[in-house]
Amino acid sequence: MKDFKVAICQMLTTDNKEKNISKAVQMIEEAAQNGAALVVLPEIFNSPYDNGCFPVYAEEFPGYTSIAMMEVARNCGIYLVAGSIPEREGEKIYNTSYFYDRQGKLIGKHRKMHLFDINIEGGQYFKESDVLSPGDDFAVFDTELGKIGIGICYDIRFPEYFRVLSEKGAELIVLPAAFNMTTGPAHWEISVRMRAVDNQVYMVAASPARDENASYVSYGNSRIVDPWGTILASAQTEECIIYGNVSGGKLSSIREQLPLIKHLKRNKYGIEIK
Repeated sequence: MKDFKVAICQMLTTDNKEKNISKAVQMIEEAAQNGAALVVLPEIFNSPYDNGCFPVYAEEFPGYTSIAMMEVARNCGIYLVAGSIPEREGEKIYNTSYFYDRQGKLIGKHRKMHLFDINIEGGQYFKESDVLSPGDDFAVFDTELGKIGIGICYDIRFPEYFRVLSEKGAELIVLPAAFNMTTGPAHWEISVRMRAVDNQVYMVAASPARDENASYVSYGNSRIVDPWGTILASAQTEECIIYGNVSGGKLSSIREQLPLIKHLKRNKYGIEIK
């Protein structure tokens, strides 16, 4: 893995798709001007996080949102994980993250595998599966920066998914997410840090800014965490850009000094990664 700067754009999402995309472009351009080689947006950045909105805002690829993201990635010469958007394919809608290279070409995509279906007594209720379909891909991509994996929000609840990304060579994992005010304070930071420690990877966890008037209130608190579990950069609730320096040397050093990956007893767990 190379040494480079990564940026998270913790943007405020509204019910106006055009304004959301314009804000994303503006923040991506600012991050690129400040030296970021990889820029990350939050989950569902072009639409309110609401089951009623997903079918309305959904796009086939390439669509209005993805074309704008291709253009800004190319114009800025950066790698871009464009959060996620509702993706329509045939009769199905997915929660999909698109990954673009410096030329604005699509490297690949990840469709959220684990759908957010919860009912917390006295807290958050949400059922993505009422509208969305799950993906089935383990997303790891080879780039000039290093091997980069992608998960989306609720995926982080499943260590098995992140272990597979690690086994496929991921050195940095991007997580567009939108934890809420019930689960966020309880589990957000500890989950991001532990996935970094468990798999000895950088974690880049991007959240929307908090809007108390939204139907779904995001926790915010985007985080960039190194393979030791150290928080390199953190946001609070407001719209902002945070930056972190990724070090290939640090990654290698941690893996050598605390060789968790080497010590895995794969034959004992009954798993086989292909």
